[in-house]
Amino acid sequence: MTSPLNKLGLGSSQFGLDSDHPSNRVRPRDAEARDILGIAARSGLSVFEVDGHSAHAETKLAGILPRPTPFRVTLSTVRPDRGPDHVEAELRAQLRRLGLEQVETVLAPTASDLFGAHGLALWDRMKLLRDQGLCRKIGVSVYASDDPVRLARRLHPDVMQAPASLLDQRLLVDGTLAELASMGIEVHLRSIFLNGLLFLPPDRAPSHMKAAASRISRARRLIAEGRSDPLQAALGFALSRPEAAAVLVGVSSAAEMSAVVAAASRPPPDLDWDDMALDDPQALDPGEWAAA
Repeated sequence: MTSPLNKLGLGSSQFGLDSDHPSNRVRPRDAEARDILGIAARSGLSVFEVDGHSAHAETKLAGILPRPTPFRVTLSTVRPDRGPDHVEAELRAQLRRLGLEQVETVLAPTASDLFGAHGLALWDRMKLLRDQGLCRKIGVSVYASDDPVRLARRLHPDVMQAPASLLDQRLLVDGTLAELASMGIEVHLRSIFLNGLLFLPPDRAPSHMKAAASRISRARRLIAEGRSDPLQAALGFALSRPEAAAVLVGVSSAAEMSAVVAAASRPPPDLDWDDMALDDPQALDPGEWAAA
C-alpha cells in the first residue's frame, strides 16, 4: 500500500527566507528551513513548490536544499506582462539561483494570466521550454471561478493546481476535479487549511467569515466528536481524495513539519465530510482573504 506521505507536497512560501532579521525567533530562518526540508525528504514527500521568494532568498534556498534533490520541484512563472522572453529569462535565472538544471513542473501563476494580451504567447513559450527539457510538465494554478474544465479542454495542461479543503469542497462537489483527473491531468490540491481557518477560534475569524462562524464551529465539534483534531481531519480529507495526485501544505517551522507528517501518517478519521463544507460565497472568495 502506498504511503499517504508520497502524495504530500510542501510549499516554501512560509519559510521566511526573504528576511534577514530573526525577529523574536531563536533560530535563523535558513536553519529552520533546512530542518523542514530534511524532515520532508526523510518522510518521502513528493512535490516541493518554490513560491514567492526574492532572488536573495532563492540563493539561500539553494544552499539548504538536499542534494541530490529528492523532490519533484515546481516553479511558477512571473506575470507575462513584459512578454514571453522576459518570462523565460526569469525562469532560467531562477533555476541558476536554485542550482537546478531542470524542474518537474512550471506553472502559469493564474488562469487570468493566460487570458490576457500575452497569455497565448506565455503558454506557447511554456510548451517550448518543456520540449527543450527545462521542465517535464507545464500547468496553471486556478481558482474555482476560473472554469477549470473549460480551460483544460482549451490548453491541455499536464498539471492543474486548485484549492480544495474540507471547508471548501466546491470543485469536488461539482465534479470539476474528477473531470480533470479523467482527462489525465495531474491535480495538485492547495489551500487545504483554508488560510488556517479551521484552527482559529470562531471569535478570531476574519470579519468576512463571521457569517460562516457557526458552520466552522460545527465542523470543529464534529471533528472533536470523531476523536480527531483539525490538522488530522484536514490532511485526512485532502489525502483521501482520489482526484488528487498531490496535496500541498505550507509550514514555517520544523515542529510544524513534524506535526504534519505525524498527522498525515495516521488513517483518515471516520467523519461526515459533506457536513463540514461551507456554502458562503464571501467566506470562500480569495479576494476577500487578500483584503483581510
